[in-house]
Amino acid sequence: MNQEIARRRTFAIIAHPDAGKTSLTEKLLLFGGQIQVAGAVKSNKIKKTATSDWMDIEKQRGISVTTSVMEFDYHDYKVNILDTPGHQDFAEDTYRTLTAVDSVIIVVDGAKGVETQTRKLMEVCRMRNTPVIIFVNKMDREAKDPFDLLDELEEELVISVRPLTWPIESGQRFKGVYNIYENKLNLFQPSKQVVTEKVEVDIHTEELDRHIGKPLADKLRGELELIEGVYPEFNVEDYLKGDTAPVFFGSALNNFGVQELLDCFVEIAPSPRPVTAVERTVQPDETKFTGFVFKITANIDPNHRSCVAFCKVCSGKFARNTPYLHVRHNKTLRFSSPTQFMAQRKTTVDEAWAGDIIGLPDNGTFKIGDTLTEGEQLHFKGLPSFSPEMFKYIENADPMKTKQLNKGIDQLMDEGVAQLFVNQFNGRKIIGTVGQLQFEVIQYRLENEYNAKCRWEPVSLYKACWIESDDPAELEAFKKRKYQYMAKDREGRDVFLADSGYVLQMAQMDFKHIKFHFTSEF
Repeated sequence: MNQEIARRRTFAIIAHPDAGKTSLTEKLLLFGGQIQVAGAVKSNKIKKTATSDWMDIEKQRGISVTTSVMEFDYHDYKVNILDTPGHQDFAEDTYRTLTAVDSVIIVVDGAKGVETQTRKLMEVCRMRNTPVIIFVNKMDREAKDPFDLLDELEEELVISVRPLTWPIESGQRFKGVYNIYENKLNLFQPSKQVVTEKVEVDIHTEELDRHIGKPLADKLRGELELIEGVYPEFNVEDYLKGDTAPVFFGSALNNFGVQELLDCFVEIAPSPRPVTAVERTVQPDETKFTGFVFKITANIDPNHRSCVAFCKVCSGKFARNTPYLHVRHNKTLRFSSPTQFMAQRKTTVDEAWAGDIIGLPDNGTFKIGDTLTEGEQLHFKGLPSFSPEMFKYIENADPMKTKQLNKGIDQLMDEGVAQLFVNQFNGRKIIGTVGQLQFEVIQYRLENEYNAKCRWEPVSLYKACWIESDDPAELEAFKKRKYQYMAKDREGRDVFLADSGYVLQMAQMDFKHIKFHFTSEF
């Protein structure tokens, strides 16, 4: 059992939009032997699209709108990758995904350096002490000076860095990467399908001059000496604690520097780590199975209208057709067809170990954050719903399709990227999201997956907050005074829809005994 758990590597790839996450995922799958030809994220010439972007809307726009899960074997390791959306309108999906992984690879664009979304995601990693590896991408285009980039990474991401590979020039002059971790020189040939050649070379001899020319060889020797002088030696312990981030350089699109990243990653990245529940800390090598649902996706297969709940196995071994306790419902469930993923392709599995991510068929039994155990009452925390900042009334555009619309709204709300509130004053449905793009995605998916049309109507609100109070009289008085702005969420909890920051501030001052919550976890 311990052997199985020790060979698991579960990680997420995160970055600002367009830094190259999905391209990097494609190349890792290529090395894992899962795909024969890497698809382009957005390209008119190549008809094959990226494996991890399988929704129609993702193929059209060339962006990822949902986290996809992919697993493959590499040498003796079993690797689980989660490719996350970079766009901030889908940030909530990404934050939740980070609760289910043991380490993270951050992709940074060599020309743009650290961008806003990267900073935010890094804060989430810091809160949880998640180990981080940084991949500086697009070195085949003109990039910033590597030393400046390292300074920027340390400053912006508040973490100390240590380069494990080093680029020789960038853009048109890009010659390759020197692998400090293995003392090898990798020469660059721009090719999207072939893997580049490696040369073992002693950097202090003239052999290096033959490969890249004397001026560049001298420059490389000087830079490597500087690295040894400035940066402390790489220490795996510091990386696992989340104090140091190893840095790799390369070009994901041209398949360059990716294998070095993968080889080093499987060697140093942590196997599944303990997970903290409300009651106690769960160790991965416990004999009993525990797991939690961190994501729900509707319609992975449009022909079957099925929802899938993604469950992260925290400890022990999950077996097919075994009864497990669903803690929130206090019911025992069996799963006859649990699946493992390769983006949209899925295969049925008989067993899964701590660190794995499995898909459980879901017909409305699961919510995000649900726990499965062998009978113990456990609750895993840290999967909040954030308070939305954009709101619209959702109206039925085709009265003949009311049933389809309601089913579609129900299933899409289960995914947890948008929230539904029902206004108590006029009974209208309000959808709240974190970003504008979500409304387009919901409308597109309702039409294409559920055959239902909706239209949006403007409503001007500032923020939604959940309210509770130990003083029933004051709560009642508050609801009476604000009755036009009171709503219920899907759980039937009271939600106050404030129409401006000032109104919210005054309400907090006037009603001292009411607690205002900005995430749904309380």
